[in-house]
Amino acid sequence: MASVNKATILGNLGQDPTIRYASNGAAMGNLSIATTTRWKDKETGEVREETEWHRIAIFNRLAEIAGEYLRKGSAVYIEGRLRTRKWQDPESGADRYTTEIVAESLQMLGSRERSNTEPDSAPAPDAQAETAQPTDTKPRSPRNTRRPARNKAASAADAAATAEPAAALAALDDSDIPF
Repeated sequence: MASVNKATILGNLGQDPTIRYASNGAAMGNLSIATTTRWKDKETGEVREETEWHRIAIFNRLAEIAGEYLRKGSAVYIEGRLRTRKWQDPESGADRYTTEIVAESLQMLGSRERSNTEPDSAPAPDAQAETAQPTDTKPRSPRNTRRPARNKAASAADAAATAEPAAALAALDDSDIPF
């Protein structure tokens, strides 16, 4: 029987991303994302809320993009898979477990002004800045100006995150499947 390991999170960063580089140059990092659930208490009528914190592991180009463009408070949408790691507490020697989401795609939400808290930060590249297309001298209709520009960095992150698994699937042959 097939199984699914999928996690979807939409929330805000609780702190700036932590990005490191392995000896081979691969970027890896961690995000701490808060999600808040709100409801109305039936007995008191009071609006209540509960915040849950999620640990996110990011790798390669996704980690580089997160380190460059995301800051504490940034709204972000993450899709990934759950992973539980076992490690030893250095003080007590006891086994500890951490469950985290390994990000497979990342979408930055909100405006660039809110994402970049430093005044000297360069804005995130947009789709038109990196594509070489001839300049159109015709006036655009108002219908075309209402579409929001897709963030090129997020598009690149989506493409990079899905390219690796797709390449791995293409290399599979029927004898590799365990059922």
